[in-house]
Amino acid sequence: MNDNHVPVDTDIPVGNHVPVDNHVSVDTHVPEDNHILVQVEDLKKHFPITRGIIVQRQIGAVKAVDGVTFDIYQGETLGLVGESGCGKTTTGRTIIQLYRPTSGRVVFDGVDLTTLAGEGLRHMRRRMQMIFQDPFASLNPRMTINRIISEPLRAHKLASPQEQIERVQELLHLVQLNPRFVNRYPHEFSGGQRQRIGIARALASNPQLVICDEPIAALDVSIQAQVVNLLDELQDRLGLTYLFIAHDLSMVRHLCDRVAVMYLGKIVELAHKDELYDHPAHPYTQALLSAVPVPDPTVERRRRRIILEGDVPSPVNPPAGCRFRTRCPIGASCPDKDPHWRDLGGGHWVICHQA
Repeated sequence: MNDNHVPVDTDIPVGNHVPVDNHVSVDTHVPEDNHILVQVEDLKKHFPITRGIIVQRQIGAVKAVDGVTFDIYQGETLGLVGESGCGKTTTGRTIIQLYRPTSGRVVFDGVDLTTLAGEGLRHMRRRMQMIFQDPFASLNPRMTINRIISEPLRAHKLASPQEQIERVQELLHLVQLNPRFVNRYPHEFSGGQRQRIGIARALASNPQLVICDEPIAALDVSIQAQVVNLLDELQDRLGLTYLFIAHDLSMVRHLCDRVAVMYLGKIVELAHKDELYDHPAHPYTQALLSAVPVPDPTVERRRRRIILEGDVPSPVNPPAGCRFRTRCPIGASCPDKDPHWRDLGGGHWVICHQA
């Protein structure tokens, strides 16, 4: 990507760590002197299933996130990929405590967020923000763009009314929107413009960590690359750290430094992006990558497409042992015990009996 030029929507006027057993740090492709900003340790988020009207009792739980461990380094972009329903969005929302975890720890810059509440948690939240998937649903239709973007400033008491106006104009310039749009409403903008407004709102409080929850999935293909270029430039300019949740594996390779693959509430593989895409070790990762189109008809005809059979098991009652064993093409002989993380070298980790 050209860091000095970010393409703009044609309809937008431009105004003047790695998962490890026992939570032990391991070597990765990230330089050793890089600061670990976020440590996620055995994170679980179970949504209770209840029965009854007057007296409710829990009869089960949806294990959306079921024991996730990884680190995010200061200034890097960690990609989180997987099928719909695997728990990617829930992981992101649990990290910034929009969902309170069932168990586990989320340590942000040395502070365990799971032990905070009230004012202490509110103070930390200004350093963590989220860009949501649907830019229209995440913007209040009754609020002007000025009030939407300045809301974090008011909530955290970060600026006076005059400073809020100046900050909003600065942020609109930053995301390449015309500052004169401040009194318009979300329905007056295109999808790409609305997502830029969502990005501006996320940056208002000068966060260190931004959770990007499929920020390009709801946009036209012609706009997706422009928004990704914008995110890349903002990271270089502001020193941001991203957790980038996405389905588009080709875009993930383009933007991310490391990639974690998630299946049914667990991370099954994590590695540097080039290592993961060139040498996938887990059968699920291999199946995902085999579905990525290749812009070369000769290569596309030669390569083998891995078709997974069966449906994704229910997160209410996941399979014993490896979660992927019911659909795995090589998992017929795998034992019913949980596989452990294995270091394949160079920061490439996989959780599989046979990888």
